[in-house]
Amino acid sequence: MTDSLPDGITGDELADSLRAIGRQSPLVQHLTNEVTMNDVANLTLHWDALPVMADSPGDAGEMAAGAAAILFNTGQVPEGKVEAMHEAGETAAERDIPVVLDPVGVGATPTREAVAEALLEDVDFSIIKGNYGEISALAGVEAEVKGVESVGEYDEIEDAARSLAESTGATVVASGVEDVVATGDGAIRLSAGHERLSEVVGTGCMLGATLAAFRGAVDDSTTAAVHGALAFGLAGERAAEMPHEGPASFRTNFHDAVAGFDPETAVESDLESRIERVD
Repeated sequence: MTDSLPDGITGDELADSLRAIGRQSPLVQHLTNEVTMNDVANLTLHWDALPVMADSPGDAGEMAAGAAAILFNTGQVPEGKVEAMHEAGETAAERDIPVVLDPVGVGATPTREAVAEALLEDVDFSIIKGNYGEISALAGVEAEVKGVESVGEYDEIEDAARSLAESTGATVVASGVEDVVATGDGAIRLSAGHERLSEVVGTGCMLGATLAAFRGAVDDSTTAAVHGALAFGLAGERAAEMPHEGPASFRTNFHDAVAGFDPETAVESDLESRIERVD
């Protein structure tokens, strides 16, 4: 089930989603890469969700039965982890558990593209989140992905995101200087975040974890995607306002900013100009 894309958002609405996470403490299962696993687990906890890193064949499908949401991150794609993703996806389908896909590095190698295509064939994703290059590659649009970084120009990213949403039925989040959230009905741009986020390895993975944490407590995928992406960006802005010397201390600030981003903070936030309808 997806809600219509909003033309605006209030602090009270964002606060309601944060209260839902705090009230439910959703268990979020991560099948993710080892590079950023610790940051992903901590950030999930800082949003008041509960992280579990069950990513082995057998264990993954069993753990999925008790999860409120599942995140697939293709930052590393060893055979066993891919097998575990398909097992967890099967359990998710049986129990109507939402799954978030973060197709890290798709567009960089044929192997990653094959992994993502197989997952899209077997799993109904609730939210698909990637950078502009990854989303364009999944949508079948020309993309330039170097390693896990999007390095091309994407003047029509809204069209690519909307096309991917139409073909998969998922809410699509294309992350960049401005995040684009798309469904089959249209697209919006979110203006929130800080350039320091791009200087820390793993912030894209942490955004995927954020969306999974919100989706674990919020019934609608579009609401979870919009609120999660906006809260993540606002926390980045708050982190940049805290004293720091460089990317390392900013990274610490960011974790603290997420942990301190409570419903009262959301209500006090000025959100009126944060959303722009682009269709």
